Amino acid sequence: MTRAVTIRGAGVVGLCVASELMARGVAVTLIDPWPEPGEGACSWWAGGMLAPFCEGFTAEEPVVRLGQEAADWWAAQGVAVQRRGSLVVTLDRDRRELDVFARRTKGHRMVSGAELAALEPDLAERHDRALFFDAEAHIDPRAALAHLHRRLREGGARFVEGSDAPDGPVIDCRGLAAQDSLPDLRGVKGEMVVLHTRDVTLRRPVRLLHPRFPLYIVPRGDGIFMLGATQIESAERHRATARSVMELLSAAYALHPAFAEAELMEIGVDARPAFPDNLPRVIRKGDALYVNGLFRHGFLLSPVLAGMAADVVTGRNETPEFWHEDHG
Repeated sequence: MTRAVTIRGAGVVGLCVASELMARGVAVTLIDPWPEPGEGACSWWAGGMLAPFCEGFTAEEPVVRLGQEAADWWAAQGVAVQRRGSLVVTLDRDRRELDVFARRTKGHRMVSGAELAALEPDLAERHDRALFFDAEAHIDPRAALAHLHRRLREGGARFVEGSDAPDGPVIDCRGLAAQDSLPDLRGVKGEMVVLHTRDVTLRRPVRLLHPRFPLYIVPRGDGIFMLGATQIESAERHRATARSVMELLSAAYALHPAFAEAELMEIGVDARPAFPDNLPRVIRKGDALYVNGLFRHGFLLSPVLAGMAADVVTGRNETPEFWHEDHG
């Protein structure tokens, strides 16, 4: 069995792979230009929703099936997992969108009236029905990254600032930076804003379906909310557009007017790595193993992809699901 591995990339994928390998007795060194958790990683800007059933509206079956393992994995690492489900709502003029969403997803039930008011009183003031996905969960992604980083250090993992791969077994988890080796990898740009207000209370993630700019909003506690939704075919990582930010804020205002007076705390942007089919891959290419292409499912699918990579390294399963052999 391999006794030591170098991991290129210390974002959510790299940290999850390192956690799985160390749990199986493999020593790890992580190399990254930004080895500490921070805005250099795409995962820093994530929503942290562990919502496989909602993702099933557009995602392929493996995302729904395997994503159901994520909440338990994160909890087993000691990360605080909020198991309060998620809600999907529409504005009155878009009511048909909710029915379409219901037909194309599973794991939900329609709630209204007193039940909706009990779940989210502030939403019930403006929405008379919603889809409730009670088995879904969410985490604070930045806290989760910091927790894994600290836990790995305490367990003996080494973090090295840099980008060059050394000799020996390497697992490449660099996201878009791996385009130099994976030419069919593309970027999908996402933008987000963070708001603060004491005038709105939400206990769980809420998705607002909208024909032009659907929104998801995730409560972070203490009146802080993360808003996101944009999905633009671009590898651009550092420029949020005025149009996208205005649409996010407009959607938040449509969800609840009190967001109009919220403090705008942060605007963030990055590009998520994706393959043409929007499914992740574990790829053997030469002497390196690549774990990449998680699209918008970084925190949802990183745990199971990490387990697959660790299976390959330790010889438990040399051809896991999502396996690709690149002979180019």
